[in-house]
Amino acid sequence: MKSYVPNTAAERVEMLKTIGLNSMDELFGDIPNELKLNRPLELPAPMSEMEIRNLIAGYVLQNEDGGLLFRGAGVYHHYIPALIPQLVSRSEFYTAYTPYQAEMSQGMLQSIFEWQSVICNITGMEASNASVYDGATAAAESLIMLANIRRKHRVLYSAALNPGVIATMKTYAHCQGIELVEIPVNAAGITDMDMLRGALPDSAGYIAAQPNYFGCIENMDEIAEIVHEHKALLVSYVNPISLGVIKRPADYGADIAIGDTQPMGIPMNFGGPYAGFMATTNKLIRNLPGRIAGETTDAEGGRVFVLTLQAREQHIRRDKASSNICSNEMLAAIMSTMYACTMGPQGMKEIGEQNIAKAHYLANELCKLPGMHLRYNTPFFNEFVIDSECPAEQINDGLKEYGIVGGLVLPDGGMLWCATEMNSKEDIDFVIEMLKEVIR
Repeated sequence: MKSYVPNTAAERVEMLKTIGLNSMDELFGDIPNELKLNRPLELPAPMSEMEIRNLIAGYVLQNEDGGLLFRGAGVYHHYIPALIPQLVSRSEFYTAYTPYQAEMSQGMLQSIFEWQSVICNITGMEASNASVYDGATAAAESLIMLANIRRKHRVLYSAALNPGVIATMKTYAHCQGIELVEIPVNAAGITDMDMLRGALPDSAGYIAAQPNYFGCIENMDEIAEIVHEHKALLVSYVNPISLGVIKRPADYGADIAIGDTQPMGIPMNFGGPYAGFMATTNKLIRNLPGRIAGETTDAEGGRVFVLTLQAREQHIRRDKASSNICSNEMLAAIMSTMYACTMGPQGMKEIGEQNIAKAHYLANELCKLPGMHLRYNTPFFNEFVIDSECPAEQINDGLKEYGIVGGLVLPDGGMLWCATEMNSKEDIDFVIEMLKEVIR
């Protein structure tokens, strides 16, 4: 590895001499010896450019094309119109830098502005930031918003949030001194309203999921009413692709809407990068982390874009900043913006309807198989939990032999299945036939 360090041995000696040291060991003298490796790294010798190319090409050939996918759990297989990868590969998007100099960054600032407009239209909220790293980051930042706005360090969250989102929230909460209280789900797989009502006193707010991790559609009108009765704030973690067919956060009075736009034009990418969104009311806009692009006019009356409300940013008032977010996933956000503009309201509605129809067809067919039944008798979007007498791991191992990725195995042995517009009726019928062989 030392062969790739961009300075020579003589240069390193000269730099050490400048700071009054004789060796690299002295430079790292504060590190206890028992924590050091004390031997060279076991790495192969340096390779030529051709050798490296051949090595990587070999790795690529080992990748499998994949087969039929019936799994979601936070990352979803949706159709991406061909124009999106074509347009997003333009160099002004691909290589754009942070738009601190507004006069030089009008194109990027307009892209952010359009993203914010899309998020507000989809969620119904009044203001949006320029995106954060992913949905889990948005959730973690929202709990800090709740604590800062309500001046209370106790926040409730749904047990039916994605486990990865919950883990990220717990990390942030630990470092911020915020008490997180989990609200369980009832036998129907949705928020236990009595538990929520009893835990709300002296809490800053509640972070719910719609649809939740088990695919169930929550009664957000009732949740909002209960939360606001106790003068708390409601955060709704939503799947944006569902908002063409189910109520938007603003329609049931959510104070903050968050989520991940991966389903909107962003490939699964082995887990990232994605783009998290955060939207809120005008009343709470100054509590949003990250940046916000605004539209104004220049001295000649022309339409221009700027970064606005900068006084709250940590690069201006770091000691008073409520968040350490100062950048955004702009390339991924542009992809989602293009997707929303390409699909339009009618397209989003049709995609949502296809997801509902195909997921329900899959669920009905699965429940016809011996020993399989739907766990929750609750309306769902494109995911649902199936319990089976045949072990879930055995089912997935068997399906893998046919090139099928089955539902996610839950810790309690259930399977979280998913169907999107990418799963045809023929695909679903095929997986059912293969399942008959597996469980036989």
